[in-house]
Amino acid sequence: MSLSRTLTKLPRAQLLSSSRLATQPEPLPLPVDVSDPASVQSLVAAALQRCGHIDVLVNNAGIVGAAQPVATYPIADWRRIMSINLDGVFYCCQAVLPSMLQRGQGRIINMASISGKEGNAGLAAYSTSKAGVIGLTKSLAKEVATRGILVNCITPAIIETELLQQMGPEVVASLVAKIPMGRPGQPTEVAALVSWLASDECTFSTGAVFDLSGGRATY
Repeated sequence: MSLSRTLTKLPRAQLLSSSRLATQPEPLPLPVDVSDPASVQSLVAAALQRCGHIDVLVNNAGIVGAAQPVATYPIADWRRIMSINLDGVFYCCQAVLPSMLQRGQGRIINMASISGKEGNAGLAAYSTSKAGVIGLTKSLAKEVATRGILVNCITPAIIETELLQQMGPEVVASLVAKIPMGRPGQPTEVAALVSWLASDECTFSTGAVFDLSGGRATY
């Protein structure tokens, strides 16, 4: 059983059954508020009841928020971004870990951002939340490194998804201009990297930050 989080206008999660489970071939979509730990725990309990275990967690929910300077950034907006982008990752990881630790295996893939490595002017809350995801990934990976659980994160540059609708065209243009390849990334390119990190081919990478920035990353 794999557990992934996706987001449209509100924090949502989608539970997807693994193709390896012949008895559960169909996806099982379940909505969840990732900023609410009780909601996350209920989702994981439903997944475990349905399938018995969780193989993979992909933490992918996130919001950008409006571009505003730190001096005038609304406190409520700051807290909302943190609650979804960072707290939500922590809640989901914490909820699946007992089952993974009991089985001695699992994969956790956290979606961070190039903004968490470099920062973006006007997007302090988003950049800070994604930097936190990187730190959480590295800490958790070390905690479970000998327990059969691999924890990694991906730091995409701008990807052509509905998150772009939260930004003005000038902000989008400025972010694309920072990418040497001169274009946004595509969701399929992100999915390909996630698929490898979740696969049995990935066996000796944990606590790693995987670049997906079209050449923008400098480290």
